Amino acid sequence: MANHITLQPAVGTHVVRAGKTVIGTTKRAVELREGTYGLVHYVPRDDIDMTRLERSTRTTTCPWKGVANYYSVTTPEGRLDNAVWTYETPKAGLEGIAGHLAFYPSVTVTPA
Repeated sequence: MANHITLQPAVGTHVVRAGKTVIGTTKRAVELREGTYGLVHYVPRDDIDMTRLERSTRTTTCPWKGVANYYSVTTPEGRLDNAVWTYETPKAGLEGIAGHLAFYPSVTVTPA
């Protein structure tokens, strides 16, 4: 793992919302900090309503984390394209985010 990335368990319960719609609640979020970027919560897929997510064709590559795949979110308020990403097979040292989802600011992860 790159020395500018840290992972740690998030404390407490977190709620994931897309607009007004709750798409998940978790006590198992992981906090990832990377250099000067803001804190990113990674939430286990099992704690998200995956029926609201649709896999997109978008992928990106991070030299430290690996290949990211994306999902769009659909709620009664509308669709958020490519608002969710995941590293299904992250690079060595970041296995703690495998099976987890992260979110652009249009989807919020906040303490309950």
